[in-house]
Amino acid sequence: MQFFRSINNVEAMTFDLDDTLYNNEPIIRRAEQALQAHIAEHHKHAAKLTSLDWLQLKRAAIAKDARLASDMGQLRRVVLNAALSGTPANQLSIVPTEDTALRAAVDSCFNCFYDARSDFALASNVHHTLDKLSQHLPLVGITNGNVNAQKVGLDRYFTAILHASVERPMKPAQNMFDEAASLIKVTPSHILHVGDNIIKDVFGAINAGYQSAWFACNRPMQLKLEPVSVLPHVQLDSLEELIQFV
Repeated sequence: MQFFRSINNVEAMTFDLDDTLYNNEPIIRRAEQALQAHIAEHHKHAAKLTSLDWLQLKRAAIAKDARLASDMGQLRRVVLNAALSGTPANQLSIVPTEDTALRAAVDSCFNCFYDARSDFALASNVHHTLDKLSQHLPLVGITNGNVNAQKVGLDRYFTAILHASVERPMKPAQNMFDEAASLIKVTPSHILHVGDNIIKDVFGAINAGYQSAWFACNRPMQLKLEPVSVLPHVQLDSLEELIQFV
């Protein structure tokens, strides 16, 4: 553990999820593979789309409504709707389809991805740490992703888990930090936010008046390799070190 700033008494903690509590990249890769296998089996036309085609659909959706960049689930549904209906990027619509069969197909594809995206087990030390912390402090999840916390077994430890959406701009925007503090009625300067991303988590938390603990489970933690604009209050060597704050 290395301190860069003085720490106030910690009365609550908020947590990023992806790449803080588990390595998200291989999980997403497997989920994408599961989705592509499902599309190859059931939607031959969409299966012919290249990686660039999918990217162009994604960019077109965000160009239509920038808020979709904060909502991974809704963005995926819009892109799937275009892909399965054979709609080119320059004609993409973000309005939900009224075609019952198409809507069902989109739901089936989305559920295939979402189930695979949340099909993993947390390490025992993560369960141990969150369990210990939750016995003493309110915990809130603040994530830009859309993992199914109940399926993974995270929900039991948290007062709430806030997901970025069209209504909640993604971190580093201040909105979810403000919402979390209001929800648990704790002054931001006494909340410690734990996250892996120097911009989204560290900068976002400090900008919102929080204290920040930097911890990444998916890569070597070397500040010289990160896009540092502001230092965290503390850099952790292990998640378990958080127990020292209660």
